[in-house]
Amino acid sequence: MRTLLIAILTITLGASSFAQNAKIEQEIKDLSKAKWEWMADKDVNKLADLFHDKSRFVHMSGSWKKDRELEIIETGSIWYKNADVHDVVVEVFDNNTVVLWNRITLMAHVRGNDVSNEFTVTEFYKKEGDNWKLLDLTFSSVRDTHEIAH
Repeated sequence: MRTLLIAILTITLGASSFAQNAKIEQEIKDLSKAKWEWMADKDVNKLADLFHDKSRFVHMSGSWKKDRELEIIETGSIWYKNADVHDVVVEVFDNNTVVLWNRITLMAHVRGNDVSNEFTVTEFYKKEGDNWKLLDLTFSSVRDTHEIAH
């Protein structure tokens, strides 16, 4: 009887953990999607709330912190017109740490030119209180045949 109770408890806790991870995965997917829309809309107020104060952004031309990224978005130095998301993979490490990988085609306006690039974008999120904060956003240039293994 004791073995049966332990098995039931283990299954129940495992199912609860799986459901919690699925909820977090969806929350992060939705947040990442909203982030691309805010970037396209140049909504630096929403982005400022999302970006952690110590966040980093890695692009093809350099790496910088939150204030510089917000300035670039606000001034249109890089205008993220549209991110066409092809794949999304989320890994929940604990209830407070999540990594998301997007494979995207990014339409952007950069230094006076419209450009289209294929990227895998890595996003690190950390939960602080009730809110998720973006710690890192890294663009990795890839071919359009690149796949993210699930």
